[in-house]
Amino acid sequence: MSYETLIFDVSANVATVVLNRPEKRNAINRKMFEELADAFKRIAGDRDIRSFVLRGSGDHFCSGADLSGIEDSPRTPADMLARMRDVHQLMRDIVYCPKPGLAAVRGYAAGGGANLALACDLVVMTEDAKFAELFVKRGLVVDMSGTFTLPRAVGLHRAKELALLGDTIDAKRAYEMGIANRVVKADELDTVVKELADRLASGPPITMAFIKKAMNDSFSLSFDEVLDQESFNQSVLFSTKDLQEAIMAFFEKREPRFTGE
Repeated sequence: MSYETLIFDVSANVATVVLNRPEKRNAINRKMFEELADAFKRIAGDRDIRSFVLRGSGDHFCSGADLSGIEDSPRTPADMLARMRDVHQLMRDIVYCPKPGLAAVRGYAAGGGANLALACDLVVMTEDAKFAELFVKRGLVVDMSGTFTLPRAVGLHRAKELALLGDTIDAKRAYEMGIANRVVKADELDTVVKELADRLASGPPITMAFIKKAMNDSFSLSFDEVLDQESFNQSVLFSTKDLQEAIMAFFEKREPRFTGE
């Protein structure tokens, strides 16, 4: 499938998804939501893809929803509910994607753009990047899974601070709060992102998928349920070829070559 609002590329087992509306600061319209949904289904279903990078073209990651497309907005609460269900299915596909991935953020990650970044497993921001949960300033509740991902990233009270005040924070503050995993100089972003994406892609695929799901589920499970999930995961992984490869590589003093088997 060719895209109008995205650039999609796969190289060396890494899928790169570029939000490609730079003239709108990569604001999300309905077409972009539809194309992102297709792109992440491709990522989940392609065995050759082992990790992904989500980024924006031009000077910004994503400024949130495209408010200029108001004529395409839902007309009734029922229409809005149907639209949100589609949007949130996309967010499930990103958060629970079996492949690990990262957001490469320069410029603004605001509103829905902030929560697209948070849906990824790692976030790398340039020093001049900005993060903002702007929904309250539009009279809206945080959406696009932000009420799930934000408290898990920063803790409940800091999440409330960002959501209730709608303040814009810089990359340094985002790192201090736990939103960003790395803050880098603008000219280092591509190098750092490639290094991390390659490291994720070289990991054991089944293990990576299990780790992601276990971490995401852990907040809603009891202690005993978490232990049961760990036991199940280890029992499955114990029979994989990747485990045998890891053991052999350890004794042969080399890096393992995982195949997802």
